[in-house]
Amino acid sequence: MRQEKLKIWLLITIISICGQFSLNACSSDEDAPQPTVERIQQRGKVVVGTTGDYRPLSFCEPATGEYWGFGIEMAKEIAKQMNVGIVFAKTSWPTLSADVLATPQLFDFAIGGITITDVRRETMLMSEGYLANGKTILCRSAEAKRFQSLADIDRPEVRVMVNPGGLNEKFANANLTHATIIVHQKNEEIPSLVAEGKADVMITEITEAPYYVQNDTRLAAPLLEKPFTHGEIGVLMQKGQEDLLQVVNGVIRRMKSDGSLRRLHEKYGLVYAY
Repeated sequence: MRQEKLKIWLLITIISICGQFSLNACSSDEDAPQPTVERIQQRGKVVVGTTGDYRPLSFCEPATGEYWGFGIEMAKEIAKQMNVGIVFAKTSWPTLSADVLATPQLFDFAIGGITITDVRRETMLMSEGYLANGKTILCRSAEAKRFQSLADIDRPEVRVMVNPGGLNEKFANANLTHATIIVHQKNEEIPSLVAEGKADVMITEITEAPYYVQNDTRLAAPLLEKPFTHGEIGVLMQKGQEDLLQVVNGVIRRMKSDGSLRRLHEKYGLVYAY
């Protein structure tokens, strides 16, 4: 009798455990997050974060609110791959990481002059590189021979202007301990301020400097061929969006292989390194 009761108790226990396991499995499937690409396609549009202050990669025309640039065209290719529309959301260099990590999400991914770094990869996802990058300077054309090295810039009498919160400011603070560093809020205004004599040097990127040299004869980029750093620009997004990352990387690889990425570099006068 005692053995029969023990068998019944064991059977009930097994049934209970199996039932609980089955319930948890079903609950897990139901609670699993929806894949990012599927969610974007159901929404019918991808929301892209960009600063809009970084010619020729991402710029928002003040009069019309229209975005243009190398990164903007890359974003449109990604939207096209997913067969959805596109909406641009404003972010800034000081708030970029916080905006990418925000809950609920402010946008699906960020693009436009974002350097791939190990620090960013620790907390976020970054795509493969689609544009070579490196720190360089803008200065007045008349003073191009004055600035031929980092040592020439790192002097107390040299006024170096940077935008806040990004890698340009970090580079200046780490490498220019003697120069006078001026932080100016609007990145797109700095080249003109240098040309007008309000500062002597702008710390910028090899992706940005050629545009201003071509469009303002008062400016020069004497160290364009000898950047202080070497890196790549990519697309930034929250972790957990690996399916979206796969789509983005697929677009980058396809554009490299079919020549469209090279043509985009040529359109904006940028160095092609792939």
